[in-house]
Amino acid sequence: MTTEIIFEVREDETDGGYTASALGHDIFTEGNTLEELRANVRDAVQCHFGDGVPGPLPQVIRLHFVRDEVFAT
Repeated sequence: MTTEIIFEVREDETDGGYTASALGHDIFTEGNTLEELRANVRDAVQCHFGDGVPGPLPQVIRLHFVRDEVFAT
């Protein structure tokens, strides 16, 4: 059985970098680049589930990129 955790990822258009928050879990992290974000997400998941949180360590981490677009009418 494969367990999966999904993160909502947003790009900070003002300051640069990315933020990620897990859906259904209290896991939040950030990174200046996508590579750094991926590493930080992996570390955050391992730390979160290693602290006695019920359930198995997720085998799949999914990053869902959210992009807001605003334009004038």
